[in-house]
Amino acid sequence: MAESILILLILLPLAFAAFTSWMPRRHAPTVALLGTSIALVLGVYAAFIFDWNITGRYQFENTVEWLPALGISLKVGVDGVSMLLLLLTLLLGPVCVLASLTAITDRVRTYYAWLLVLQAAMTGVFVARDLILFYTCFEFTLIPMYILISLFGSTNRRKAAIKFFLYTFTGSIIALAGLVYVAWHASEHAVSGGWTFDLDRLMIAAADLPPSAQGWVLAALLLGFAVKVPLFPLHTWLPLAHTEAPTAGSVILAGVLLKLGTYGIYRLAIPFVPAAFAEFAPYLAALSIVGIVYGGLICWVQTDIKKLVAYSSVAHLGFCVLGMTAGNEIGLSGSVLYMINHGLSTGALFLLIGMVYERYHTRDMGQLGGLAAKMPVWSTFMVFFVMSSVGLPGLNGFISEFMCLLGAFQSADGWGMGLWGSAAPEGVFLPGSTPGLLGPWYAALAGVGMIVAAIYLLQLTGKVVWGPLVEPAGHGDGAHHGHQHTAHEAGHDAPGAHNTLHPASPSPAGNQQRHSNLPADLNAREIGILVPLAALCLFLGVYPKPSLVAISGSVKQTAAIMREAGVFSKRPATLPPAEQPTPVEATPSAPREAQSGAQAAAKPSEAPPGAVTLSGHGGMSR
Repeated sequence: MAESILILLILLPLAFAAFTSWMPRRHAPTVALLGTSIALVLGVYAAFIFDWNITGRYQFENTVEWLPALGISLKVGVDGVSMLLLLLTLLLGPVCVLASLTAITDRVRTYYAWLLVLQAAMTGVFVARDLILFYTCFEFTLIPMYILISLFGSTNRRKAAIKFFLYTFTGSIIALAGLVYVAWHASEHAVSGGWTFDLDRLMIAAADLPPSAQGWVLAALLLGFAVKVPLFPLHTWLPLAHTEAPTAGSVILAGVLLKLGTYGIYRLAIPFVPAAFAEFAPYLAALSIVGIVYGGLICWVQTDIKKLVAYSSVAHLGFCVLGMTAGNEIGLSGSVLYMINHGLSTGALFLLIGMVYERYHTRDMGQLGGLAAKMPVWSTFMVFFVMSSVGLPGLNGFISEFMCLLGAFQSADGWGMGLWGSAAPEGVFLPGSTPGLLGPWYAALAGVGMIVAAIYLLQLTGKVVWGPLVEPAGHGDGAHHGHQHTAHEAGHDAPGAHNTLHPASPSPAGNQQRHSNLPADLNAREIGILVPLAALCLFLGVYPKPSLVAISGSVKQTAAIMREAGVFSKRPATLPPAEQPTPVEATPSAPREAQSGAQAAAKPSEAPPGAVTLSGHGGMSR
């Protein structure tokens, strides 16, 4: 059971998607909820039997031979990082189904079937340990997301879906070129002369890539994954896709799909070409900082709440990439946590926006205000998740954002000087960690984005939650009619299609059955959706240690890979020459563990008097 659980988590949603497609339409939501709930229960069971004390190794590994003559097999396995992202994916499955019960009333079977297929594809990305399965699932996520946007989105849904598909598909094809080259290089240098797509073996083979090849392989991988993040300036597809997608589509897009890009950088780009990544890291960090500040400034002038939160993802995920480019354990840990925390808080914000849109048919901040007087429960959740997104200490957003900035601040550039000429801060010592790639100026400039984020998110809260009550015309006391614009079965715009910034005009009498009566404030179903997300945001903010321990092994190995590549040779080593570790020859079964273990066994130098020391994931002492 344990060995097959990951494969089962991929196949289960596909099976329920097939059931949903031929079930009577009234049973489709129930079947979808049952399928996603069973997958979540299996995921929680896997987390309970997962040995969190074993760090840096994959568990539940299983290999199914498919085309052995071509070296193609389906290999799965998870470590702490992929397990946490898998749990996030499985949690958002039933959340999205429950959020769609009143919002989606046309083409119900099609909607829930593709939602389940999307969950299966995302699960496959996080559990894949071979290149074929990883890329197949990575690429296949485009199809269900395209369908969800184009069939169930708002007025400009087709334009948004096409732009989303063209951007991400083009990036994926470019990334494929780099991945195929690595696989070809591995086959050319393999003893048997055959092809292999096993990620561990490809990692070993990639270490022998010539410097010129590493550069273009990195460029291909970064272009493919950066579009998915999305990293500035490849972000232009995201705001339109978020704005036009149905609520559940936006939740999945922000909660999981964007993380496929950052996960690809973390899992493939850094391990495959660490030296090239380190050389390019300062420039990648600069793009991240531009995205952080630019995204925040664009949010500041938005009037559409959903578009505001969409642009905030560009800024937030800039912090995530910044943490990776720091090249030390602190920054990498913060980056991984940011993937989880952003999925929880931003996903919840899109849920809240969808709930208020079902009642008022608008997302225009000029037509919504003072909702705390009429929707106190909704307003309480809104303030909570906004504070989480801002990074209020005690909530989940703080620890990940702080660690990304601290990793960049404590990370002196590999060339000895920062991109703007700043050296490492005097008196700072990182025992057992890397010297890093950045410096204080990177953290300082990224910190400007934190200030801008606080301004636009608090401005949003002050306008929509507090102040005098402002409602669109025709919405007085009592129940509101919820409505989400969807496509007709015939394929053309539904009656009553409207600009998302303005209230919907009254629907024709023949279309009244598409509405559902909702109370002024949140009902029990909606509260039940939000409570687990709020509880996780609070738990991860107050007690982040378990999640840090869970990812520590993977993070240490990734940092060690960059050290092993010799990318910091231009900077004096942290260890004294007499205490440098003896090189250990890597074996195919443990290419990185042996080398990183030898380095960990070496005795670190003593910190200078009065220096600040950071151990593990950020414990500070003097």
